[in-house]
Amino acid sequence: MTAPGHTGPGDRPAGAEGTLAARQGTAPADPTPRPARGGRAASSVLVRVRGALPDLRPAERRVAEAVLADPAAVSESSITALARRCRTAETTVLRFCRALGLGGYPELRIALARAAQWEESDRDGAPVTGTITATATDSLADVVAKVTWADARAVEETGAALDLVQLEAAVSAVAGAGRVDVYGTGASALVGQDLQLKLHRVRLVAFLWSQYHQALAAAALLGPGDVAIGVSHTGTTADTVDALQVAREHGATTVAVTNFARSAIPEQADLVLTTAARETTFRSGAMSSRIAQLAVVDCLFTAVAQRSYDRAVSALESTYGAVQRGRGSSSTRTGRSG
Repeated sequence: MTAPGHTGPGDRPAGAEGTLAARQGTAPADPTPRPARGGRAASSVLVRVRGALPDLRPAERRVAEAVLADPAAVSESSITALARRCRTAETTVLRFCRALGLGGYPELRIALARAAQWEESDRDGAPVTGTITATATDSLADVVAKVTWADARAVEETGAALDLVQLEAAVSAVAGAGRVDVYGTGASALVGQDLQLKLHRVRLVAFLWSQYHQALAAAALLGPGDVAIGVSHTGTTADTVDALQVAREHGATTVAVTNFARSAIPEQADLVLTTAARETTFRSGAMSSRIAQLAVVDCLFTAVAQRSYDRAVSALESTYGAVQRGRGSSSTRTGRSG
C-alpha cells in the first residue's frame, strides 16, 4: 500500500533548524565512519572522502577536493606540500585524516596509493573524453559511455563499501518485523516504492509514505518489533529525517539508506546502509544515486527473502502467476471487444 507523494516540502534540507531532532536538541553525536570491505576495498578511502564532504570545514573540504581530483599526486606529496597546495595548515590535513577514521597522514598516503592504482586500472573501461561527467559538447556516444560507466561504478563501489554487519542486522530486523514503513521523497520515494512492493510480494506487511504529515502519523503508530526505513541520498531531507525520528521515539528499529554517513539521517538511525554514488553534472536528476540505492534495496530484499526461502519463492511464483493470468485475461477481453 502506497501513500501519495508530493513535491515541495520534501526538498526542505535538514539542518540546524530543519529537523525535529535539531529543533528539540535531541540529536546524538555524528556516527563513526565505517570502513569499507569487499573486493574493491582499495577504493574505499575515496568513497569515504566523498561521503564526508558535506560535513567538512571549508579548509578540510579543499583538502578533500585535492584528494579526489588527483589521489595519485597526493599519495606522493608530503603533508607540507599538500597543506600549501590547499592553502591551509598541516593541522587541518591531520584533522581531515581523522575525519576519515585514519590514524594520520602516512596512512592516508598508503590508502590513496592503493586507490589510485585501482582507479587507473578501472579507467580502462572509462569514457575517453576527459571528465567523467557529461559536458555540453559530448557526442551521444560519449553521453552513453559516461552515464553507464558512472552507474556501474556506483553499484560496484556501493557493494564494496556496504557494511555487512549493519546489513545483516537490518535483514534480521525486517525479516522479523510486524510492519515495515518506508519513507522517502522525490527519486528516493521511487526507490522506497520498489522496496515496499518487493517486501509485500513475499508476504511482509510494508507501507511507503512519501507525504510528510502522513509519514509522521504512520511513524507514530509504530512500536517495538516494527521497522522504519528512511531513504535519502543527501541524508538531509527533513521530511524523511523527521519521520524516522518519530518512529525511533516510538520504539521501532530505524534504518537509514544514504550516501553520507555523517549527515543528519544517521543520527536518527539504529542501522546505516551507505551508498557510494559519485557526484555528476546532473546529480539533481538523481541518476547514479538512484541506481546505488536500488542496489542496496535489492541486497536487503534478497537477504530477507532468503531467510524464508521456500515461502518467499512460493509467494513470488503466486504473484507472478496472478499477473500473467491477468495479462492473458486482459488480452482476451480486448480481442472480444474488437
